[in-house]
Amino acid sequence: MMPGTLSIISNTFPARERGRAIGTWAGVSALALALGPAVGGALTEYVSWRAIFFLNLPVAVGAVLVTLFAARESRDPTVDRTVDYPGITALSVGLTALVLALVEGNRWHWGSPAIVSLLVTAAVGIVAFALVERHGRAPMVQFEYFRSRSFVGANSVAFIVSFAMLAMFFFMALYMQNILHYTPLEAGIRFLPATVVIIVASPIAGRLSDRIGPRPLITAGLTLVAVALFLQSRVTVHSGYAQLLPAFSLMGLGMGFTMSPMSTAAMNAITPDKAGAASGILSMFRMVGGTFGVAAIGALFQSLARTRIDERLTSLHVPAGVRSQLVDNLGSGAGAKVLHGSDPHRAAQIASAMHDAFIHALSGALTLSCGVAAVGAVLAFALIEPMRALGKKPDPARHPEAAEPVGV
Repeated sequence: MMPGTLSIISNTFPARERGRAIGTWAGVSALALALGPAVGGALTEYVSWRAIFFLNLPVAVGAVLVTLFAARESRDPTVDRTVDYPGITALSVGLTALVLALVEGNRWHWGSPAIVSLLVTAAVGIVAFALVERHGRAPMVQFEYFRSRSFVGANSVAFIVSFAMLAMFFFMALYMQNILHYTPLEAGIRFLPATVVIIVASPIAGRLSDRIGPRPLITAGLTLVAVALFLQSRVTVHSGYAQLLPAFSLMGLGMGFTMSPMSTAAMNAITPDKAGAASGILSMFRMVGGTFGVAAIGALFQSLARTRIDERLTSLHVPAGVRSQLVDNLGSGAGAKVLHGSDPHRAAQIASAMHDAFIHALSGALTLSCGVAAVGAVLAFALIEPMRALGKKPDPARHPEAAEPVGV
């Protein structure tokens, strides 16, 4: 659905007004982001975690009704209505194998035949996808779009910002529940400063991108995200929410200043008749970035936690099998089950070691996310064209005959 919404905006608004429209779109999307942790926390705490899936039913009904009533149809007449099954298959196999290798690498061991086979399968799948897309009759991704520096920059930012954001939400939720001992609802509510700031900042950033261009906003936004992640990486076992609040607020401001200008940069880099495919590529990079963020940061988290627990518990003569169980249960807060029946003093020492390992691993994981966000700021400044360069080009929404024939 998300690529379709951006395509509608691109076909409805000319380039000089598109930033404001996309800013409003991003603000409404952030409203859902704000409600998600709080509503999900309440359902998890008072009903069941399974209840979150039933929320899709009324949302789907509402989306169908609004689409039938309000959406104006548009399509690219130069493209066949053919599904790229070979491309979908190759990409799905490649990405699935790579993500599975990242998730299970620590447990199955990185040099094991299973992990090596997954990495080889991932490489074959991704290379096959590139070949299929270059020579297929109806490619899902048309590489001609990537001739535009701004389009490459926007998609790079989409990958990076989702990589950083989803990993942060995932691990900070665990930190607040397992270390600060908040309930799921209490943890969800404490994400509101970040998400509310996104709601406010996104429309403002959208309007500003129409005036000064998306590049300075994205660069500043990702810089703020990097600073927020650095502050979060400094948390300790004894940190309170007051220490997290400035970082959450900076994270929200950085995300708000990044998301809508990023989408504006991508949509303004192509002609309106290609908006659907370009929006789909942008959404793909966002989703893949979030998936890789959780998987890659999770792999680093597990590796650091395992090393730390081995360092702390070897002197206590804790068996290797128990140490492995403790690492596996570190993120779920189920370590108490492993320690059930142990001597109270020994159990307290092990619990202290687990908390220390969690904080050590969290700090390393968020430091990596901070570095990724900082690289994103540099890429945004280097790749996305400045406003003066974009202003010299004719508006393809008003003068389609002057637009470059991209990706036909």
